[in-house]
Formats: sequence, C-alpha cells, structure tokens
Amino acid sequence: MATSTESPFKSNILKGKVALITGGASGIGFEISTQFGKHGASVALMGRRKQVLQSAVSVLQSLSIPAVAFEGDVRKQDDAARVIESTFKHFGKIDILVNAAAGNFLAAAEDLSPNGFRTVLDIDSVGTFTMCHEALKYLKKGGPGRSSSSGGAIINISATLHYTASWYQIHVSAAKVRVNGIAPGPISGTPGMSKLAPEEIGSKSRDEMPLYKLGEKWDIAMAALYLVSDAG
Repeated sequence: MATSTESPFKSNILKGKVALITGGASGIGFEISTQFGKHGASVALMGRRKQVLQSAVSVLQSLSIPAVAFEGDVRKQDDAARVIESTFKHFGKIDILVNAAAGNFLAAAEDLSPNGFRTVLDIDSVGTFTMCHEALKYLKKGGPGRSSSSGGAIINISATLHYTASWYQIHVSAAKVRVNGIAPGPISGTPGMSKLAPEEIGSKSRDEMPLYKLGEKWDIAMAALYLVSDAG
C-alpha cells in the first residue's frame, strides 16, 4: 500500500518522458511506475504475469497515467528486444529504463541447485545487462521533445543483502553486482519481505534500524525519480 507522503518534486518533473520498468507491475517496481506517472511520465510495464500486468495498467490509467504493459521475460533476449521495440513504437521514444525485475527464494547453500542459482543470476544480473544492451540504441536515439545528445537514464534496483554474508542468499548475493543504482534494505509491503522475512522483522529487529521502521516503496520510488530527473 502506497504511503500518502507528499512528493518533494514538482508534479511535472518528468513531463514528456517515457519510462520502461521491468517488474513494474508489483512491489517496488509498481510504486516507481506510479510515481513516475504522477510526475508526468508515460510508463510501459514489463513482466511475466498477464493478469498482474493488466491489473497494474488499470490502476495507473485510473490515475490518468498513460500506461501500457507487455508480457516478457528479461532472461530472454528476444523478449527484451520485442518489449523495448514495442514501447518505442507505442510512445515514440524511450527516455528511462528501470530494471526492477528480480528473482529470489530462500535456500541453504548446500541445498541450492545449479539451476536455481542460474535462474536468479539470469534474472537479476544477466537480465539487467540484456535489457540495457537492447535499450541502449533507443535511449541514445532521442525522440520528440529530446535531442539525441541529451541521452537517457538507466536505474538498476539492486539490494543490500550482498554487502555482508546473508543466510540462504548466496545466489542473490552473486547476482547483485555493484552498479550506480538503488539498493533497498527491508521494504514493507513487497513480495521480497513476504517471501523472505514474513515474521522475522519484529520489534527487536526494528530497534536495530536507524529509523526504527521498515522502509516504504515510496522511498525507493522517490530516489528513482530523483535520479532520472533533471534534479539528479
């Protein structure tokens, strides 16, 4: 559930921009999609679940946000190329790519299969590269309202669990390379929290957090908004 905190940015800070967000129909990705749209951007969502995509687009359109969704798997180069081209054809340009798609599950190192390890790397790491690789020519191309020299922007949503040893997370730690991106800590109301720590984050854990509370999806969306706008 999105917070009602007032945005520190002007409502038109992304006016005329087009953003493609992988994993943009749920969790942090959907909050980024929503906030980008509320601040003037047109958004394209990429994901594997048709119903989730359709539901997300309906919500965005109900907020008068120009939104479209394309089914696709970031692990597949053909899907990446198709979704990016479809986004370009639909909106006439692409200014922003947000790689928010991720895969994760709990597994002890000795129980983690090579296929499970490969799956997470293919989504989080290779998938991010694939999307960037396929989108680069469109981000450089420019379009209506943007010269090719002004370039585009890429945001990679990473994590913090690989900074130190994390139980049952060797596969994700390997996938989360250091990039110029956003690395969320524990964020409430996300699939990651419900899957990985449904009950562990209690009062004791919160007492160890600098702000004594879990982060919000809105916090991450605001950071992304800052980094892709002229303010950043």
